[in-house]
Amino acid sequence: MSNYTTGEMAKLCNISVRTVQFYDHKDVLHPSSESEGGRRIYSDDDLTKLRLICQLKAIGLSLDSIKGVLGSELSGNILSILLDDQINMLSNEIEERQKQLEMINIIKESIANKAIVPAKTILDVEYIMENNSKIRGRRKLRLIHIGVGIFCLTQIALLAYLAHLTIAGKWWPIAVYLLVSALGIFTTLFDLKSKEFVCPNCKAVFKPSLRRAFFTTGNNKVRWTECPKCGHKDWCIIRTQKAVK
Repeated sequence: MSNYTTGEMAKLCNISVRTVQFYDHKDVLHPSSESEGGRRIYSDDDLTKLRLICQLKAIGLSLDSIKGVLGSELSGNILSILLDDQINMLSNEIEERQKQLEMINIIKESIANKAIVPAKTILDVEYIMENNSKIRGRRKLRLIHIGVGIFCLTQIALLAYLAHLTIAGKWWPIAVYLLVSALGIFTTLFDLKSKEFVCPNCKAVFKPSLRRAFFTTGNNKVRWTECPKCGHKDWCIIRTQKAVK
């Protein structure tokens, strides 16, 4: 079994030394041992776990969600469902891109031959372009959802600051705060409305109420909630309803 230093772990996973140290500080990945001089020593299992953490970060999981998922008794089931959804999403994107390439080639050939481009071909191209636009729109909504989560973490400090301004007689920041808060809540609820949850225990697909979904812990990939089918409480996978079809 090989042993690795923090620097070697960082180099093998193409990340910074500070990132490896940060994962240790956040209780996501601890070294297996320490040298006599106090240097962190990692094992092959630690290296495998770090590579998995990097892959989960790449597909959009937050560090807190990764920590929870890896600590779950059903971590294998959760990761399997997440990866299946990722495979389906990438396969659909590849299929759409292939169709788009075929349509473009048809149009190019028609132009080169000075032929009339079939109306059906034009409509097909328009449909693909429109569908790709919708996909990009959904991605933007997910980014907005993540932004709302970060926004919520700053609320305590912001409220303290607003209280100070109120004492000083300045009311307009409170109006801006309430407007932004309302917009953030609306955006999150709008995003959750098109989502469904997958239980890692019984694989049941369910759709909780918006109120219940809004107050669950997690991000736009996994949420800590209870399955209404089997009653198991764990990190449930979130996906759009269309991904099931």
